[in-house]
Amino acid sequence: MMDLKILKSALGQLEEERGIPKDKIIEAIEQALAAAYKKDYGKKGQIVRAVFDMDSGKTEFNQIKIVVDPATIKPEEEESEEKVEESKSDKGPAKSEKEGEDILEEEEGEKLIRFNTEHHILLEDAQKIKKDAQPDDEIEFPLEAQDDYGRIAAQTAKQVIIQKIREAEKVSVMKEFEEREGDIINGTVQRIERGTIFVDLGKTTGILPYDEQIPGEKYRQGERVRAYLYSVEDTPRGISLRLSRSHPKFVAKLFEMEAPEIASGVVEIKSIAREPGSRSKIAVFSNDDHIDPVGSCVGQRGVRVSTVMSELGGEKIDIIEWSPDNVQFIEDSLSPAKVENVEIKEEDKRAVVEVSEDQLSLAIGKGGQNVRLAAKLTGWKIDIKGTEREGGADSDENTEDIEEKVHKEEIIKEEITEKGGETNEEDDDTENTTSEKAEGEEKEEEERQKVEE
Repeated sequence: MMDLKILKSALGQLEEERGIPKDKIIEAIEQALAAAYKKDYGKKGQIVRAVFDMDSGKTEFNQIKIVVDPATIKPEEEESEEKVEESKSDKGPAKSEKEGEDILEEEEGEKLIRFNTEHHILLEDAQKIKKDAQPDDEIEFPLEAQDDYGRIAAQTAKQVIIQKIREAEKVSVMKEFEEREGDIINGTVQRIERGTIFVDLGKTTGILPYDEQIPGEKYRQGERVRAYLYSVEDTPRGISLRLSRSHPKFVAKLFEMEAPEIASGVVEIKSIAREPGSRSKIAVFSNDDHIDPVGSCVGQRGVRVSTVMSELGGEKIDIIEWSPDNVQFIEDSLSPAKVENVEIKEEDKRAVVEVSEDQLSLAIGKGGQNVRLAAKLTGWKIDIKGTEREGGADSDENTEDIEEKVHKEEIIKEEITEKGGETNEEDDDTENTTSEKAEGEEKEEEERQKVEE
């Protein structure tokens, strides 16, 4: 006998902690009991159902028979001829019969049923039991209750219960994480195998592959980790949750968490170009003229963008304002470089950008990173060209720099002349030293004369 108090407590705990409804577990128990009963006491083709009473702990067993119309039953003569042909054939049976299932064959567009007395009941006999019985209805026949199922039957019931609970839990977990797909989730590093990080998410485990990690980041077992959930799949091995920290949308979600303007939809992130661990460019647009989209992402004194950068391990982030004008958008995307001219070729979706020689290296970036990210951000192929200025001076700004240098040199000269007094003092010092030497020589001469006398 089952201990009902323990069973009810376990059901309540499963429902509360794992989110598995009691009805699902009771249904699994009933199916397990029916399977155990059929294994020990049932016959081939029988449909056995169990009804478990949680209050009394008793179980009722019923045999189910499906009502069939005699016109849809396959004649016995055809069945016997078919069996003879199958026995003569070396290929084996043409049709496989599964226990508890009807074998339906089409003949001139009509489905014929292979009648099984344990599985079916004729319409005429069914109407004697239930007057309004119709084909495909189910008729229940009570079965004798068996209190002692035996050790094997109990073990079978236990295994089926565990299996059904796992299936119900799987459905619950699948539903929960399907709703969270596309969001940032928190977890703990469970273990690391060949670069792949397995993240404990509570009810299940997520996978953070090596190529979805930020280069240079290292994790330890038990360490907290935040990642973007980009894929939820139900596989034969279980639920597969794929996580990423290098995904461009990971940056977008981090900004959404930091900036209320983005979360509310007033400010939109139009596009993102990212090289994880190094640099990212994001283009933002405001639906409200009174709200600055770039300022919303940067935050007061750069607090918001600094928080995002620290989460990404110091990855640099360029925030630019999105523009419907392609020329303006391409020009802004190459910031911090200053662009002189942008020529667009619509047929190739290519843009030729001209910058001054001193801005060329800044526009291209280290290893071509700046122009590469700008191309990803805008969706245009970008060619950078340097322009040479005419005249001795490259620009007005350069001539001003030269004048400033000359002015600085003049100031230095004036400072040197002002320090002339110091040099005179040094000369005085030399004169003092020479007079002292002369006096010393005179004293020596006087002493020498005295000695001679």
